[in-house]
Order: sequence, then structure tokens, then C-alpha cells
Amino acid sequence: MNKTDVRPSDEVAPPPAKDALLSVRGLAKHYPVGGGVFGTKAVVRAVDGVDFDVAAGETLGLVGESGCGKTTTGRMVIRLLEPTAGTITFEGKDVTKARGRALTQLRQDMQIIFQDPYSSLNPRHTVGRIVEMPLTVNDIDPPGGRKKRVQEILELVGLNPEHYNRYPHEFSGGQRQRIGIARALVVEPRFIVADEPVSALDVSIQAQIINLLRKLQSELDLAFLFIAHDLAVVRHFSQRIAVMYLGKIVEVGDREAIYERPSHPYTRALLSAVPDVTKLGSADSKRIRLAGDVPTPLDPPSGCRFRTRCWKAQDKCAQEEPPLSPKRGGSLAACHFPET
Repeated sequence: MNKTDVRPSDEVAPPPAKDALLSVRGLAKHYPVGGGVFGTKAVVRAVDGVDFDVAAGETLGLVGESGCGKTTTGRMVIRLLEPTAGTITFEGKDVTKARGRALTQLRQDMQIIFQDPYSSLNPRHTVGRIVEMPLTVNDIDPPGGRKKRVQEILELVGLNPEHYNRYPHEFSGGQRQRIGIARALVVEPRFIVADEPVSALDVSIQAQIINLLRKLQSELDLAFLFIAHDLAVVRHFSQRIAVMYLGKIVEVGDREAIYERPSHPYTRALLSAVPDVTKLGSADSKRIRLAGDVPTPLDPPSGCRFRTRCWKAQDKCAQEEPPLSPKRGGSLAACHFPET
């Protein structure tokens, strides 16, 4: 499949940023499906041409409605899923082509924290074995031994090292997520995909986990791709934000530009759903209710994918797919008629 299949024909992928730790260009994941009386085949375009960079020590928040392709994107970045098209480079190394020992080495530098702390931990294994597993798989023998390393990591994430021989069912949801974080950190990665790491937790526990991640990021110089649907959480943790809709990134920019001066109508609609006591009674406090349902990725709309729900859509939006380009608000947005 050519990259022209997953981006506008007149759009050229931007070069990787000079200071980027991770660079993603033209990333796509298509799932062929059979169907129809005549055996015709269709393609689910789960992710359909995505570009972004993450610098060392930075957090890029990836937000959007359920089903927009956020989790699929995160899993492709660390090669839990194989991309249909596109390139992923980490420190200049091509992740998409890595095999064998080269891929093993890259996976030490790139780890993931899963969404559900209840299903992501093997209930038959002790905490020590769960956290130690990445060391075993990658054949790493740290100074002082693996058990010592595991106990140090458990203490780092706020757990008692003496819990080494306990089982996951003996811990609360927040403690289980700390175990998942410890498992990701034990091989000393530089980049972490955090896939909705607090959405399955009580609100009172979410802040504790986010503050822990911020502390670890500062102490260990970690970079994050932080996937979430909660815009308030993303704002608290991310320096830059990428907004995703139906397999495409429709806007990306720094935190201030996205939250204070959104350029894409979809970004504005998402932000209108976030309560803000500082804007009560103002025009900006009105909730924007989008008409209709999200189109199916089996048959996305022509041109701009958001046009079927956009109050600003015109004929041009159906005819031409807008590329990501600089807007007055300071972000890059894929919109022919951006907010002002």
C-alpha cells in the first residue's frame, strides 16, 4: 500500500523535528474485512495517515472520542501492532523495520502502561515475578540482581518492597496500576506509551497516579505519549496536545494554543464539554452539541472527515481534504475554515 492511500495526494510528510526522540510519519492501520452478497471486500481505516513528534522528556497528549484510533496508534508505536503503512523512528532508528535483537533493544527503550490494572496483570503471578518479567525476557542482569532491582522500582512507585511475594488480588486498583508502572520502568526505558492509565480508577486515585507519573518523568527524564479522552487530565500532564478524529490528527499544538485558542471546530466542541468555572455565563461556556454520529471508518466521508458534523462545513470541505497547516491560534490544524 502506498502512502498516497493514507494522506491527501498533494500533501508531503513533514521531516522529523531535529530534537525529536520519536518521529511518526504517515502511520496507518487498515483492517481488510469481507462482506456483502457478492463477496466484496472493504477496509476499516482505523488509523489513516498520522504524523507527530515527541521530544525527550516531553509529554504529547493524544485525545479524541472513543474509536478514533488513539489506542491503535499507541500500540503501533511500540510495535504491539504492525502498521499497514508509514514509518516510526526512535533516535533515528527505524522501528517499523526492526527485527530480532534490534527490536528487542528498542523495546527496552519503549514501554507501555495499559489502561486496565485489573486485566493487565496475571493473577497467578506474584508482584515480584510480574515486575521482573521484562528483565527476564530481555536477559538483563542488573547490578545486585533482579530481585533487588524490582524492590527498588516498587519503592520508587510508592509500594512496599516487602510486597514482592504478594499477588495482584491483594491490592487496590490504584496499587495495581503502580505495579503496572513499575513493570514498565524496570528496564529503564526512555519513552512510555500511557494508554488511558487512569480512566479505570476512582477520581480520588487518578490525581495520585498522575502526580506519580509527573514525578517519575522529572526524575527519570521520561518522554510520554499520553492517550486519554479526559481533557482535564491531559491538560494537567501534557506539554503538547494532538487531537484525533476518525483515524486522523485534526489539530496539534502546545497546551496553551489548544486549550485557549483552538483552531479546529472539533477541538472547540471537545473543549466545550469540559466544565470551566472561570467562564461561567460567558459565550465560551456554552456546550457545543455535535449533530449525528461519528461516521464509520469503513466508509469515511470525502474531503474533511469532520464535515458531516461540522457547523462550518461548505462545498470545499467535501471536495478537498485539508492538510495540517499553521493557524492564527498557534497550532497546526486540518481545517479549511478554522476558528478565529
